[in-house]
Amino acid sequence: MSGHPHTAPRHDDFLGHPKGVYVCFFTEMWERFSFYGMKALLLLYLTKYHLFGDKAGLDLLGAYGGLVYCIPVIGGVLADRWLGMRKAVTFGGVLLVLGHVGMAFEGHAATLQAGSVVRDEAALRVMYLSLALIIMGVGFLKPNISTIVGKLYPANDPRRDSGFSLFYAGINLGALFASLVCGYIGEAWGWKYGFGAAGIGMLAGLMMFLWGQRYLHGHAEPADPAALCQRVAGIPREWLIYALAVLGVLPVAWLMWAAANGAFALGGEVSLALLLMLVVLGVVLVWFAWFTGTRCMPVERQQMLALMALIFMALVFFTLYEQTYGSWVTFTDRLLTKDIIPTLVVRDGTPWPWSTLSLLLAPLTFFVAARMSDRTPTSRAPRVLFLAVSALIIVLLVRDCVALPQTAGSLTYLGAFFLVALAPLFSALWGWLDRRGLDPSKPVKSALGLLLAGLSFIPLALAAAQVGVTGTQASVWWLVLAYLILETGEMCLSPVGLSAVTQLAVPRVVSLMMGTWFLATAFSETLAALLGKLAAIDIPQGETLDLAMAATKYAHLFWLLMWIGTGCAVAALLAAPKLRRMMHGVK
Repeated sequence: MSGHPHTAPRHDDFLGHPKGVYVCFFTEMWERFSFYGMKALLLLYLTKYHLFGDKAGLDLLGAYGGLVYCIPVIGGVLADRWLGMRKAVTFGGVLLVLGHVGMAFEGHAATLQAGSVVRDEAALRVMYLSLALIIMGVGFLKPNISTIVGKLYPANDPRRDSGFSLFYAGINLGALFASLVCGYIGEAWGWKYGFGAAGIGMLAGLMMFLWGQRYLHGHAEPADPAALCQRVAGIPREWLIYALAVLGVLPVAWLMWAAANGAFALGGEVSLALLLMLVVLGVVLVWFAWFTGTRCMPVERQQMLALMALIFMALVFFTLYEQTYGSWVTFTDRLLTKDIIPTLVVRDGTPWPWSTLSLLLAPLTFFVAARMSDRTPTSRAPRVLFLAVSALIIVLLVRDCVALPQTAGSLTYLGAFFLVALAPLFSALWGWLDRRGLDPSKPVKSALGLLLAGLSFIPLALAAAQVGVTGTQASVWWLVLAYLILETGEMCLSPVGLSAVTQLAVPRVVSLMMGTWFLATAFSETLAALLGKLAAIDIPQGETLDLAMAATKYAHLFWLLMWIGTGCAVAALLAAPKLRRMMHGVK
């Protein structure tokens, strides 16, 4: 395969997009399945199985979530400079599989002896190491898979935004299956089965990526293969990068231990992991100032600054969005009913999630449909097969959504559910507006996303007020409405942001800027945790929750976040015309 990428031929399309986009779609679907499967279980696993306190559990979850998005800055640089995206994604995938295998080792449950907790320290050490392997693996995989999607479209191809919307649906399909499969199996059948399911998913994703190389048309190859063979300190550069990454797993594992045990935290709040993120942010900002000041033409400089503004909007948006894994979960747990349609829920025994079947069907169908389409490009059979199986998957999904007994944790599937449902509608909407010359600019779409994120807190604030008045749990449908508004906002902001990185960044630093996009997400995880603590409620031993007090606390937090979201949206809308001019014609 040549080191020089070229534009994919049009006959390589499937359902109107390059086949390579679907390869990235399924690789990312499995990677997100494993990530969100872990996220759905980790806090519950720490508090229920290893008997950690809420604060220690949240600190570990925050450090893990933050570093997962922080390390891609480094992975992006290594892929840009030397490795190329194929090698980076493959190496990251191998580390992820190893990490998930380690998570399936649960050891003995913690016990209370003479009033103190006795934990299986060996099992915990395996867990810290496994989390570190996952963090490092995501660092190599995540920034590069998004960049490949951008490269599969020719410059100014109008399908690019809808292609990213499609790719984004893959991310959310993974998240949707993760809540319903890992989140449910881990609690109902045993932690190791939940974590194990996430690991099997990652292995499938890696196999999918390796099989689909032919559809990436050389876009993922190293820029300079000779540089990878050069010896540095007597070792070929490629192997040196792999060796240093594996060694880097140990300090990251130590950071996980420090977060869980509250060691070395500044003022009891700022963990070592957050300090590391602040250092990385400082380095990135200094580099950005130097690069835009000395290495860019005036037009490139303005485009890079416009991109930084879009990244800042994303940071605010995701700080609001991450409440869905924090304050929204505890609010749902304490103050809302759980089952969407109570009469349809299966109450006998432990029902099995049918979505496990969908997870295997989806990539398998693409594999068969792509081969059929390769052999006879004009045949309609691959389309029909793919769409028929997609319909079956929707049926299986809907069954799980209404028939499985839901918990506050498994209800996080609502976010992904709405994103997958809205993706085709938005894809069609942007195309329809574009044909009429009415497609809003990227800054306007991002401002709309912020506005909707702010408004999504209103239904929950109203639900909290209702609980305060009636003293009984409010309906889960308030949560459904909040998710619908929030996800409409995400469809405006997020795919547009990913697409803007690949268009506005100076080509030689595109993976690094993709890493910066994820660094903003890392900070939003930590900021979300700090904001969520404003509604932290301690229930003393042997006492029940004071519903009125809890409702007041949550209502206060939700109104505050509503004002933050709408305030930033107004500022972003006012700045939009200026930002559009700075983008110099990039659609």
